[in-house]
Parts: sequence; C-alpha cells; structure tokens
Amino acid sequence: MSQATPILHMLAPQKHMSPFDVNMAADAGFKVIIPYINVELSEVTGLVQDAIFSRPPDYGVRTGVFIGGKDALLALDMMKAAKEALVPPFQLSVFADPAGSFTTAAGMVACVEKALKTKHNKSLSDVSITVFGATGVVGFASAVIAALEGAKVRMVAHRGVERVFKTAEAAKERFGVDLEPVPGETAEQKAAIVSEAEVVFAAAAAGVQVLSTAEIQTASKLLVTADVNAVPPPGIEGMELFMNGDPLPGCQQALGVGPLAIGDIKYKTEAGMFTRMINATEPVHLDFRDAFKLARSFVA
Repeated sequence: MSQATPILHMLAPQKHMSPFDVNMAADAGFKVIIPYINVELSEVTGLVQDAIFSRPPDYGVRTGVFIGGKDALLALDMMKAAKEALVPPFQLSVFADPAGSFTTAAGMVACVEKALKTKHNKSLSDVSITVFGATGVVGFASAVIAALEGAKVRMVAHRGVERVFKTAEAAKERFGVDLEPVPGETAEQKAAIVSEAEVVFAAAAAGVQVLSTAEIQTASKLLVTADVNAVPPPGIEGMELFMNGDPLPGCQQALGVGPLAIGDIKYKTEAGMFTRMINATEPVHLDFRDAFKLARSFVA
C-alpha cells in the first residue's frame, strides 16, 4: 500500500457538508479533508479526474471521494459518475452515505436480522417487512437491503402512493428487487397494513410517530419493530432508545430495536467504511450493500 498522505474529497449537492461525516473521516485517519458544496451531478466527472490525474497511479489507494447529501438516488448517480470517470491505472476509492442513511439502514436491518434469528428463529427471507418513511433516504436503503436478502417488503405511502411507486420503480431498475407500494393515508388503510405486518421499520422524519400503542396491539403477527427516530416522540410508541431485541410494551410477542442500539452499529459501520478506504490495497467502491455486510459483522 502506498504511504502517500490519505486525502478525502467530500462532495455534497446541498449547502453544507455534514460535520458528522467530516469528524468520522478525520477520526478514521484521513489527513487532508476537503468539502465541496452545491456539487451538481454533471460536475462529478471533472472533480474526480482532477483528483486522480494530480497523483501517481499508486497513490489511488490513498485518495478517496465521499458522497453525501440527502437524496439516496442522487448519491447513487453521483457514485456511478465517479466510478465512470476513472481512467485506469489512475483510480481512487468512492464511498456514498447520504445523510448517513446507508450506514443507518445497514445498522437497522442488521439489528432486526439478529433479533429475528435469536428470538424467533427466523431470517429476513422468512418475513414480510413494512417500511414507514419509505421515500426517505433510510427507508429506501433499508427496503432495498431487506429485499436483496429475500424479505417481502411493503412501502407505506402516507402522502400519495405515486411517490412510493416511483421509488419502487427505481429500486427495481437499479437493484432488481420488488418493493410493494401500499396506501396508508387513512386510519383504515393503516390498520389493515399493521394487522398483516411481521416486521416494521419506522424511518419517518424525526419527531413523527408512525405507530401508536393501540395500533401495535392490533398487530397479532408482529415480531420485530425498529425505530431510527431518537427525537421525541418516538416513531413507535413505547420504544425506548436502547432497546435491542427487548419486548415492546403492550405487545404479545413483538420486540423493539431502538435508535441508539441502531446508532451504535451505524457509527461503527461508517467508521469501518472509512477505515476500509484508507487500508485498501486496491481502490474500493462502497454503498449500502457493503455497509450491510460490515454491520452484520458488528452484531454477530
């Protein structure tokens, strides 16, 4: 591995680069970190090629591009553009984690997978998963990860099913998975969804409660719930921050996985992804699928 200084170029399509991600990259060992803001998709190629052609080819393993933002599909498009901009032997590593969503989703699915296995002797491929907050970055990534593992995934639409249909179409086109959009705008629709749910991912916006205790008590098939919302009220009523496969209050068999249990794995996963970039002997290109593999190792 080259002993060149590890440099990380951090691309953000919005106004700011996340301080969270900057801190994580620095603590992982990158010595030079440069944020670029308001980056458009069409600008990725030029930025990447400036980065690779300014260093000898063997410095490629010490050069990285991080892609942030708040849009999962745009981040994946930017990652694709970055990979296509490489001109071997001039290369570099790329890691996409918009709004921390890919590593958060990886942590959530890994924690749920462990709870299912240890407490119910089931795998992801054995269950139906219902995703609230399906059009958000965490909801999208967790839905695709679970579907790739064989789960039947339903994506709940609370503001018009058309948006969720578009998300499902994008997942099918990019990853070959089938996600089922279901309308959940009315109390009756939501009740029908919950009554059939075996696993629930609560990935809605911070401070938004998607399921009440009364609604959960009607879910006779519910095995595990997971909530990434650490801002009161919880996304799932009764969920405690550090729950990690513990019984959810008021439920017959449902277990809870809380936001700080998920956050612990998310933190370790993002740190591990940055470390993997620095320690790589060949350039690596990392998205939520790679994050899930690493998250699994932390919950094992």
